[in-house]
Amino acid sequence: MKTSKSLIWLCALVGLLALVASVTGLFWKDGGARFTFTTLNGQEAQMYGEGLYRNDTVFTAGAFLGTDAVTILACIPFMIAALLFYRRGSLRGGFLLLGVLSFFLYNSASLAFGAAYNQFFLFYIALFAASLFAFILAFTGIDYHNLPTRIMSGMPHRGLAVFFLVTGVVLALIWLSDVVVALVEGHAPVLVASYTTMVTYVLDIGVIVPALLVTQHLIRRRSPLGYPLACTLLVLCTIIGVVVSAQTAVQISLGVVLPPAQLAVMVGSFILMGVFAIWLLVLLLRNTIDRSALS
Repeated sequence: MKTSKSLIWLCALVGLLALVASVTGLFWKDGGARFTFTTLNGQEAQMYGEGLYRNDTVFTAGAFLGTDAVTILACIPFMIAALLFYRRGSLRGGFLLLGVLSFFLYNSASLAFGAAYNQFFLFYIALFAASLFAFILAFTGIDYHNLPTRIMSGMPHRGLAVFFLVTGVVLALIWLSDVVVALVEGHAPVLVASYTTMVTYVLDIGVIVPALLVTQHLIRRRSPLGYPLACTLLVLCTIIGVVVSAQTAVQISLGVVLPPAQLAVMVGSFILMGVFAIWLLVLLLRNTIDRSALS
């Protein structure tokens, strides 16, 4: 099969930028100390006060640090492996590459739009741009006309459709409940803290939820477009399950108090989604004939 050299080079750039940003975020210690900041909404927020995330809240800095660890230990090696299979003409490799690129795109958008301004702002922009165009190249490089011939009869269409529908609804309820309650009570959501908005709400409610619902519709109709979207979202859900676990562990180690209800509903939901996503991802890949469907 023909592979895109531009995509390979962009993936290499994504990996390099992500590695530098994550290593710096995780290991840069400058001896700073935590401090209290009064937000525009009149709330007092505890700021991390150290390293690259010094001007982020302790809660958000813990999330970034957990994500950095998973990026270094899991996501970059995952992308390298997927890229090697992609170079050999593997359709499964191409699907997996789409999935891991969706994580880098999601995370770089979170950093570029959501992290407090720091010395790596231009790095975040470069990582976001490289991830975006790599994802576009990988997605548009699929031969959708011939893709149905690579799908086996055992593909779990119903299971995939149900998973995407339920996940989309649950994800919407998790974040909308937080936003709607705050709107009704006349204050900003607690997680906004020192920020002007929460980029996670925008990405999850505005992009991920619609993508999940559209994908379940395409899978039910056996549309060729649904299979790469399904693999992309399954990989993303799997990685997010691991990321949320790491984020929570770091936040707790930093002294963030997470109520049991929040651990059960928010953290537990993402971990459970990740477990089901792994199972369905394996089934999807097993029922995909690993021959070239990429141009």
